[in-house]
Amino acid sequence: MFTEKKKEAQPEFWIAANQVVSPAQSGYYAKLEETLESFGFAAKVRALCAPAYDKSGVGRPGIDPVVYLKMIMVGFFEDLPSERAIAARCADSMSIRAFLKYELHEKTPEHSSFTVIRQRLGLEIYERIFTLTLQALREHGLLRGKNLGIDASVIEANASLRALVNRNTNVWPPRAGSIRMTRRRCANLIATGPAKGATRNG
Repeated sequence: MFTEKKKEAQPEFWIAANQVVSPAQSGYYAKLEETLESFGFAAKVRALCAPAYDKSGVGRPGIDPVVYLKMIMVGFFEDLPSERAIAARCADSMSIRAFLKYELHEKTPEHSSFTVIRQRLGLEIYERIFTLTLQALREHGLLRGKNLGIDASVIEANASLRALVNRNTNVWPPRAGSIRMTRRRCANLIATGPAKGATRNG
């Protein structure tokens, strides 16, 4: 026996705060928040980001950088493809709202805010935050340093050997037809680059 779930014709206009369903305290983001608090993540991040924010008090207050970084974490953990998707997910989930410390009536940051904050913080602050995160991972035994990962991409060169010319004489090879490009010479040229003074024509 079951009862078909239907949407009420007249939804509740007022709902007491104590009647709102709260996310489970044993959830993933609740545990993540507990871990971040264990090494003072929020206070340390705000201290690192403080120089990038205006202290005059004029204008609308900026978004808490801790909220921004937590939203980036959400995008990473849930493999979200874009900042727009991150913003939508954070606005939709009660557990993530609790993780960000946003109440149900509060509007979470929009995706356009990501660009503003990213430009505001700058490379140096990002590097310090990254170092802080690595230290925390090491303290929790999640970073042992036994393996080294390298992020690289193979990019095919889009250059023609026939377009290489001498910068001074505008000829390459020095005398047309005097030097024949063998496969070995071509491979060596690609590996070491053209001779000093050579440039690409076109």
